[in-house]
Amino acid sequence: MKKAVLVSGIQPTGNLHLGNYLGALKNFVALQNSGKYECFFFVADLHSMTEEYNPKEKQKQIMNVALDYLAAGLDPKKCVIFQQSAIPAHTELMWVLNTLTPMGELERMTQFKDKSGDIQEKRMVGLFDYPVLMASDILIYDAKFVPVGHDQLQHLELARTLVRKFNAKFGNTFAEPKPLMTNVERLMSLDDPTKKMSKSRPAGCVFVDDSPEVIRKKIMSAVTDSEREVGYDKEARPAMANLLMLYSAMSGEKIDMIVNRYIGKGYADFKRDLAEVVISSLTEFQKKKKEFSKNKTLLKTILEKGNKTARKIAEKKMETVKRKLGLSK
Repeated sequence: MKKAVLVSGIQPTGNLHLGNYLGALKNFVALQNSGKYECFFFVADLHSMTEEYNPKEKQKQIMNVALDYLAAGLDPKKCVIFQQSAIPAHTELMWVLNTLTPMGELERMTQFKDKSGDIQEKRMVGLFDYPVLMASDILIYDAKFVPVGHDQLQHLELARTLVRKFNAKFGNTFAEPKPLMTNVERLMSLDDPTKKMSKSRPAGCVFVDDSPEVIRKKIMSAVTDSEREVGYDKEARPAMANLLMLYSAMSGEKIDMIVNRYIGKGYADFKRDLAEVVISSLTEFQKKKKEFSKNKTLLKTILEKGNKTARKIAEKKMETVKRKLGLSK
């Protein structure tokens, strides 16, 4: 029986942080190893162009995400790892989908509003059209499932809407993708629990490549609250709740077990242990990444092979789309 296709990607916009590691990388590996899906994981370099970047650094960033994939445990024998921009059919299908997408659908996207603000000069077409490219990334491979967090649900729903519109107008062509929700809650910044962990706030962000010394410093500096003991209350104690969630996610232990361990102990003891848990959890990842980085030929070969596989599938799908549209025989 043919496995259901699953598609996802990560943007190459700098080093990944623990939010990316827990919400995406570890989840990707678990999905790959479940044996349930035919997995396609790509480096979303076209999406990353919606943010300011240095072209001289882009290749390095692309390879860095590919290294993160391999170091986390993605296996090119079990999944397809490829570069988005190496598959022209992504943007070709995007144009087709653009002709079916009302402006109003894109104007209501909360991520566009949050990232572009009210300054007209910052309201770029690429950022506005981002969800349509995301839909193309998914539909070109007939993905049945897409692992997403809550912040991407709105974009995925647009993809589902476009499937229904295209199929109704031109005949059954695309599969309607379903979300696979990640179990890990969104990590918040260590220096401000009201804001999500982000590369734009490096002081409150633990990166997967951070050294043990840097990790200890960041976690020991993390904000807590005025209470005397470790406790979990997401609403009343968001900073401590965030640290406990991080501890639980990195260690695999339940939060209530962790809280019980620190009865009668202070925040300093908790933070010191949390830092060591994070360091220990990243040790193997960092070791593998260093090893893979020494073999640039292997990394290039893996991407080229993945690109070839993805390109063949995507081009075949575009041939079908063009026939349905009357663009080819």
